[in-house]
Amino acid sequence: MQSILPYDKKRELLVKNEGFTNYEWGCRPSERPIEEYIAKGVINLDKPVGPTSHEVVSWVKKIFNIRKAGHGGTLDPGVTGILPVSLEKATKVVQTLLLAGKEYICIMHLHEPVSQEDIEKICREFVGKIYQRPPFRSSVKRRLRIRRIYYLDVMEVFDQDVLFRVGCQAGTYIRKLCHDIGEVIGCSAHMSELRRTRTGSFKEDEALVTLIDVKDAYTWLIEDGDETEIRKAIGPMEKAVEHLPKIIIRDSAVDAICHGADLTAPGVLKIHSNIQKNGLVAILTLKDELVALAKTYMTSKEILELDHGRVAKTERVFMERGTYPSWRYFKK
Repeated sequence: MQSILPYDKKRELLVKNEGFTNYEWGCRPSERPIEEYIAKGVINLDKPVGPTSHEVVSWVKKIFNIRKAGHGGTLDPGVTGILPVSLEKATKVVQTLLLAGKEYICIMHLHEPVSQEDIEKICREFVGKIYQRPPFRSSVKRRLRIRRIYYLDVMEVFDQDVLFRVGCQAGTYIRKLCHDIGEVIGCSAHMSELRRTRTGSFKEDEALVTLIDVKDAYTWLIEDGDETEIRKAIGPMEKAVEHLPKIIIRDSAVDAICHGADLTAPGVLKIHSNIQKNGLVAILTLKDELVALAKTYMTSKEILELDHGRVAKTERVFMERGTYPSWRYFKK
């Protein structure tokens, strides 16, 4: 069985209407002027052992001399791995990663010898919905809650150490998962090492950079005017919504969305399949620019069949007003 997160499932892009875009306004995310590129950027950062996630974000702000930055999911000081860090105008976009799955590689130490067959059997029982109460050293209230384990693959067993890969819902405590597995096995267990290898569309093998890489890239930009490395170190904020279904809209509909208007059927050109009612979607231009996040009023099928009426309620706008002309311009 293949180990995939829910958002790995392929979506089909369905065409509702034909349209074209004018390159006199807007631009592709990768072609933004460097100041705007940074201000709307997200870093796929490799967090080291030692600092807290908050400290890492603070260092990033100092590197760029900016006031706002955020991260896509806390990692404990002793945990390494992917920590998406968003800059300035992209700060709020990483909140969508709470809807995306996460993946970890963990070493679990068993307090007594157990056969690999028994370990694998018990681990399979934890796939699906589980109940977890956050550990004492957590930043949230210790209320019993449900979390989903998408896959839990035992990779290797050496003496009393178990190396496994787990894909899970955001907010799952792997330390507590190890403890619970040990309780079911009957020998007790604890987490000895943990690394996050994925958060939504941010993966370990795709443009993962360190704090030193970021610092060096920004230094080359400031001192030499060389944008090459900084554009490698930072990705467009659109990367943070790759896990969301998309609605692609006409140029004439963009400015209304930027003013907070609901998206209506005539403005829709393409949509992803499997959009659900009340689901979160990303609204994009034909140049793949993120305009806003929205909650849908209907399913993909209903959107395709609708000629007039509201399709989605705008929740959060990321594009500045006036980037595209108002609808009145297109009526000329």
